[in-house]
Amino acid sequence: MAVVPLPPSPAPLAWRPRRLLVTRSSMTFAHGRAIAERAAAQGVEVVMLPGDRLALDLPDDPRRAYAAAKATLAVVVAPPSKRRLQPIAPSADWRVDLAEGCPAHCGYCYLAGSLKGPPITRVYANLDEILDGLPAYLGQGSVTSRNRDRAGEGTTFEASCYTDPLALEPITGALSATIAWFGRWDAPVQLRFTTKFAGVDPLIGLNHRGRTRMRASINPRAFARFEGGTDPVAARLAGLARMAMAGYPVGLTVAPIIAADGWREAYGALLADAAAALGAVPDLDLTIELITHRFTAGSKAVLDRWYPGSSLDMGPANRTTKRTKFGTEKQVYDAETMRALREFFAEAIATTLPAARVLYWT
Repeated sequence: MAVVPLPPSPAPLAWRPRRLLVTRSSMTFAHGRAIAERAAAQGVEVVMLPGDRLALDLPDDPRRAYAAAKATLAVVVAPPSKRRLQPIAPSADWRVDLAEGCPAHCGYCYLAGSLKGPPITRVYANLDEILDGLPAYLGQGSVTSRNRDRAGEGTTFEASCYTDPLALEPITGALSATIAWFGRWDAPVQLRFTTKFAGVDPLIGLNHRGRTRMRASINPRAFARFEGGTDPVAARLAGLARMAMAGYPVGLTVAPIIAADGWREAYGALLADAAAALGAVPDLDLTIELITHRFTAGSKAVLDRWYPGSSLDMGPANRTTKRTKFGTEKQVYDAETMRALREFFAEAIATTLPAARVLYWT
């Protein structure tokens, strides 16, 4: 078989926290100690805490407090309650958290209103305990394990529900360790993660054995302006192509789909860019996930406080209220707008990326 050269590596954005808070218990784990050592080697201020309580010492001004929290990474121990996996439909059978929180500054952040307290990022020191608990969930999910259309994916574990693991990789190394662990797991399983970052070089040479699917979270340039602190979409697509050339199954997470003026032209161009970036990949295994913009009253309040003056439309026009299975309410596009969006993407994907498999629309 001819060897296909990897595309040139993009110059990725390397997030570096201003300070790393290290809890006392986290230092009893080799992974926690390695994170502290790696951060110190990169010039990050490392603060060893006397106990397990996070002493944030944030400014009183809300904007400055937000900025300080977003620049803080904490190493903590995931308690047993965090290691009991929860279903994460429609993406995967189970949610596995390597961290909680994200260093990006997205004006529509899905975590706003979901995670409590200041938006610091917590990474878990007891990675081995987290991974060792996964075999108990083999074959137990309902999204892919027992779904005729997606059974070929095996039991799936989503690692990017509450974080962007690739953004944290230069400091934590957790994603590489998890991919290698899944590569050694001789079972019908798949690790999944989605990212707005492009620094894939640490992942390229891993013995993944096709058991990890990376997806690039993408939006047109006009809407990617709401994704502060992330890599440009072109760099994300280049990183995805490098992963596909290295044998990884890959995917596109088009999210959030924003029905603003010019959306047809914008998303048509985005899909064409994705097709061009992935066009040279032989035997491409590509999935697509389509997620429309939605928000709750709580998340809107948090986002308005974090990003005052944002031009992201969260008004009542073209919106309707939908009740979730948890009894909460969220604002989604109305039926007419949703129908127009869905019809457009079905036609555009069939034309531009005909070999791709659309996993879900929401």
